[in-house]
Amino acid sequence: MRTRAQAVVIGGGVIGCSILYHLTKLGWTDVVLLERDELTSGSTWHAAANIHGLHDSTNISRIQHYTMNLYRSLEAETGQSCGVFQPGSLYLAQTEAREHQLRLQAAKAKLYGMNFHEVSRAEAERLHPLVNYDGIRCIMWEPDGGNVDPSGVTNAYAAGARQNGAEIIRFCPVTGTEQQPDGTWIVRTAKGDIRAEWVVNAAGLWGREVAALAGVTLPLQPTEHQYFVTETIAEIDALDRRLPSVADRDGEYYLRQEGKGLLVGAYEKDLRFWAEDGTPQGFGHELFADDLERIEDNMMRAIARVPVVGTAGIKRVINGPMIWSPDSNVLFGPVPELSNYFCCNGIIPGFSQSGGMGLLAADWIITGETRYDMFAWDVARFGHWADAAFTKARVGDQYANRFKIHFPNEERAAGRPIRTRPVYGAQNALGAVFGLNYGWEHPLWYGAEPGVQDTDGFTRQNWWEPVGAECHMLREHAGIIDISNFAKYLCRGPGAEDWLNAVFANRMPRAVGRSCLTPLIGKRGGIAGDFTVTRLGEEEFWVIGSGMAERYHQRFFKEVPLPEGTTFESRTEAMCGFNVAGPKSREMLQRLTNTSLATADFPFMASRWIELSGIRVLALRVSFTGDLGWELHCETADQARLWEVLLQAGQQVGAGPVGSRALMSLRVEKGYGSWSREYSPEYWPQEVGLDRLCKMDKDFLNKGAVTATLAKEPRETLVLLALDAAETDASNADATGGEPIFKDGQGIGRVTSGAYGYTVGMSVALGYVKDAGPGDQVEVMVLGRPHRAVILHEPPFDPKGARLRA
Repeated sequence: MRTRAQAVVIGGGVIGCSILYHLTKLGWTDVVLLERDELTSGSTWHAAANIHGLHDSTNISRIQHYTMNLYRSLEAETGQSCGVFQPGSLYLAQTEAREHQLRLQAAKAKLYGMNFHEVSRAEAERLHPLVNYDGIRCIMWEPDGGNVDPSGVTNAYAAGARQNGAEIIRFCPVTGTEQQPDGTWIVRTAKGDIRAEWVVNAAGLWGREVAALAGVTLPLQPTEHQYFVTETIAEIDALDRRLPSVADRDGEYYLRQEGKGLLVGAYEKDLRFWAEDGTPQGFGHELFADDLERIEDNMMRAIARVPVVGTAGIKRVINGPMIWSPDSNVLFGPVPELSNYFCCNGIIPGFSQSGGMGLLAADWIITGETRYDMFAWDVARFGHWADAAFTKARVGDQYANRFKIHFPNEERAAGRPIRTRPVYGAQNALGAVFGLNYGWEHPLWYGAEPGVQDTDGFTRQNWWEPVGAECHMLREHAGIIDISNFAKYLCRGPGAEDWLNAVFANRMPRAVGRSCLTPLIGKRGGIAGDFTVTRLGEEEFWVIGSGMAERYHQRFFKEVPLPEGTTFESRTEAMCGFNVAGPKSREMLQRLTNTSLATADFPFMASRWIELSGIRVLALRVSFTGDLGWELHCETADQARLWEVLLQAGQQVGAGPVGSRALMSLRVEKGYGSWSREYSPEYWPQEVGLDRLCKMDKDFLNKGAVTATLAKEPRETLVLLALDAAETDASNADATGGEPIFKDGQGIGRVTSGAYGYTVGMSVALGYVKDAGPGDQVEVMVLGRPHRAVILHEPPFDPKGARLRA
C-alpha cells in the first residue's frame, strides 16, 4: 500500500469509484481509494440504478446528461460491462402543474440539445402497451432513459482508475484523518498510514462517521427505502424488446422492466428513519425486513396505471438504507473551515449523477473550481444551525415528498423555525409569511390572515396581489425591508485596506464615509461574489455580501493571509439591518435624526454612524430597490426597538413593511443582478457588466484568471426583457428563472430572474443571451410555451438613476 498520495478517497461505492476514476482522467494518477469492506457495500449494491437526464436545475441536467453518455464509453474503455439498458423513459403528467414542469423541461432540452420531447397517446401506447393512459394530460419521451447494473458501473469506474494508475485497497477501514501543520493529511488505517494532499469523504452510509474523524459534522440522516420485483409477466415475456421505464411522479412511484417482470419502487408517507445515532460499523450487504404495507397506497396507484402489476406475483423485495441531506441534494465540495478536505455525501440519484459528480469533484480538487455553478450542491449551503433535529425533520419531508414538484419560490415548513431574530414575533404579528435563508426566517410578504401561508405553483399565487401592494407603497411612499440576512463583516487594523485590495477586484474607497461595489473573482475568472465595501475609518471597513454564501465565501477570504494586527470577522449574527427606501424615505428618516440626510450632506454611496431616536445605526446611502434609500445596520439587541421606531415614522408618510418578494420585483424592474442568479463563477465580468469594477492596475485574488477572460469576447450578455402583457396575463404566469429564450426558432439563452414589475406595469425578466441585443424580439418559454418578449434598451424604472441619487 502506498504511503503517500495526491488524494485518498474514502468509500468504494459508485461515487467514490467515479471520483477516483475522474481524478486519474484529469491527470492525477497517484491516488488511492480505501474501502472498509467490498466495493459496492452499503447502499450502492441494492440501488434500483435508474438513469435519466432531465432535472429542474439546468446544471444538474448537464451533469446527468454527461453521466448517461459516459457509461457506454466506460464499457469500451475498460472492458467491464455496466449493464446498460436504455429503452427510454415515459414521463406522465396527471396534473396541470406537472404538465407545466414537463413542458419547461422539454424547452430546456431543446435549448441544450438534449433528447426529451412530447409524444402522442398513440405513440406512448406503442412504446409501452401495458400502461393505462386515461387521465394523462401530457406525455414526454426520453429515448436515452433506462437503468444500469450497480455492481457493473462501480467496477467499471474502479477498473478505469486502476488502468490509469490508481490503487484500490478493500477491507481497509479508515480509523483516523489528521491534518498536519503543512496542510497535508495523515489517513490512518490498520494496514498502515497514508500522507495525502487531499482527503475525499465519499463514505456513503458512513459519511457522518468519517467526517467526525476530521471534526466535521454533516447534516445527514439515513432512511429505509423499498422496491419490489415481480415474477415473470406473460405480456412482457412475449415481447421482443425491452419496455421503457415509467415516471409517474404524480402517482408517487417509479416503475421499469427488470428481467421479464417489473420493478416498482415508492417513497411512502409513512417512512422509517434508520441509524439516527450512527451507522453500524459492521453493516455491509444486509437488508431490512420487508414491510410492503407501508407502500400499499403507492402500489395501488401503480396497479391502476399498469394493471399487470396487480396480477403478477412478487419475486423479491429490497428494503435497504439510503442516506439523505436536508434538501436531498448531495453535500459537495471542500469543507470551508478545513484545507483540502472534500465531501461528496448524501447522494440519492447516484446512477444518474455519478459520472458528472466524479467529474466535477475532480475539477474542483485539481483546478480549484467546478466548470458549472453548483452552489445547489455545495456543502457550504448549510451551517452549524443545521442540527440533528432540523436534518431529521427536513429529511422526513424530502423522503415523503420525493416526487412532489419543487415550485419556483416554494418554501417548506419542516424543521422550522431554526434561526430567528428579535423582530420575528413582531413581523409575524403583522401577517408576515416567512422564507428560509441560510437557516434564518425572513419575511417574504405581509398581510396574510392568521394561518395563511404561500400557495405553490408555476402560475401567479396567493401572494401576487399583496406583493404588488407592497411594491406600489414603496415606489409611491416608502417601504421598510428587513435586510438582516445580508452577510456582514468588519475588517480593521493597519493592513485592512491592503488586504481588501488584495482580495477584491475593485479599489477600496480612500475617503472615510464612502462605499464601493466590487466583484470577487473566481478561479476561472468568473464572478464568485459581489460586495459593498464601506470605509468607516482610516483602518476600518464594513463589508456586505450575500448571506446564503457566507460560508462559501470563507474559502476565498482565507486564500489571502491577513497582515499582522489586522482582523476580518463576521458580524452577521451580531448585527441586523433594514433598508428604508422610496421617495419619502428621506422625509421619514429625517424625523428620527438630527443628522442632515440632504443629498448635499449625505450623497449617494456615502455612509456614517448616526442616531435614529437614540439608536446608533450605520447608515449607508444605497438601496437594492433602485430608489432613494438607506441601509440601516444596528446591533441585534437594538433590532426590535429600531423596527418599532421605523414603523411609527413610516405611518406618518404612508410607509410600511415590505418583504423580499417585493424586493425581487423592484430590483428586476431596475435591472439589478443578484448573486447565485445573475452573478456566479460561470459568468465573466464583461458578460455581467462588472468589468469596469475590475481594476487591472492592482493585484487581487485570481487576477490572472480574470485577465484571461477579459481578453475574450463575451460568450453571452446579461439583458433585461419585457414580456408581452397579453400573453403573461392569459397564462397567469411570469418568468421565474431557468426559462429558455429563443429567437427565430433558435435557442439563444435563458432567464436568470423574473417577476411582474408592478410599478412599471409589465412582466420583466433578466437573462443571458447570445446573438441578440436591445430591440430584438424573442420568445421566453414561460410554462414551457413561447411568450413574446423584447430586449429592452434600458430599465423601465428610473433608467437614468435620478431617484436613486436624488
